[in-house]
Amino acid sequence: MSKKVSFMLVNSMYSLDGIRSALGLAVENMYAYANIMYNEIPDMSDYHKENIDWIRDMEGEVFSTVPANCEKFGLTPITLEELGQQLRDMDIIIPYGIMRPLETNDNFN
Repeated sequence: MSKKVSFMLVNSMYSLDGIRSALGLAVENMYAYANIMYNEIPDMSDYHKENIDWIRDMEGEVFSTVPANCEKFGLTPITLEELGQQLRDMDIIIPYGIMRPLETNDNFN
């Protein structure tokens, strides 16, 4: 039976890498979801856009709580309340990305 896995991507330095990791689990026959929270992705290459399309092809999704990400890159919008409900349905939740000191971590400045 396939597991449902949700990646929590809070640190913008690791958002695109986290999407790639979600794709890797989707390839391994898991339902993978990536949730970009609290930060705006500055730019995305065609490679990363293809990764998002592949996740969707494998019945996963990439969500964002930031409206700018949804508008610029076509990510699916999600509120914190909806995200909380989604997490209740997951088998595995992965907080992805190492926290950095305040000087380099754009989420807490």
